[in-house]
Amino acid sequence: MEAVYVDKHYALVAECKQGSKKACFELYRLYSKAMLNVAFRIVGSVDEAEDVLQEAFLDAFNRIKDFRQETTFGLWLKQIVVHRAINLLRKRKLEMVELGEDQLDNIPDEEPEDDEEIQLQVAQVKEAMKLLPDGYRVVLSLYLLEGYDHEEIGQILNISENTSRTQFLRAKRKLYDILTNKN
Repeated sequence: MEAVYVDKHYALVAECKQGSKKACFELYRLYSKAMLNVAFRIVGSVDEAEDVLQEAFLDAFNRIKDFRQETTFGLWLKQIVVHRAINLLRKRKLEMVELGEDQLDNIPDEEPEDDEEIQLQVAQVKEAMKLLPDGYRVVLSLYLLEGYDHEEIGQILNISENTSRTQFLRAKRKLYDILTNKN
């Protein structure tokens, strides 16, 4: 059975495909804030996120005729934003260390013992995430905030699934250290 996607903005996309600048502006208005948040969580800078956003919308509108509506416009646009953000990080020479299976066995997957002790506000966590190295922040954001699994993250970042898992574990540990001032 084939999945059917209901896109509540189907009419706007159709108008945009016909060249309506008003429809394009309306799609921008509807999606820009959410897509800016996606870009910001990956690149960690408002200025760079705004650049990613603009480039992603330009890509989307230039390729709108190729959009076959196999997914929603929002999901299609989000994929463009994520890829643009990742490309920006690659330009910054994002380096991720490839680890073998045997090295993964030596990394403990420890959670803080008492979650109630760590009652931190969302703002504190966001600030702490800004302090993470790019590789950690990207994997953590893609996994926790964007909902990608490690296989998908591996494909997006061109790394192995194991590297994604390792980066995620290290990011969690580093974030915990930052939040508990163990730097």
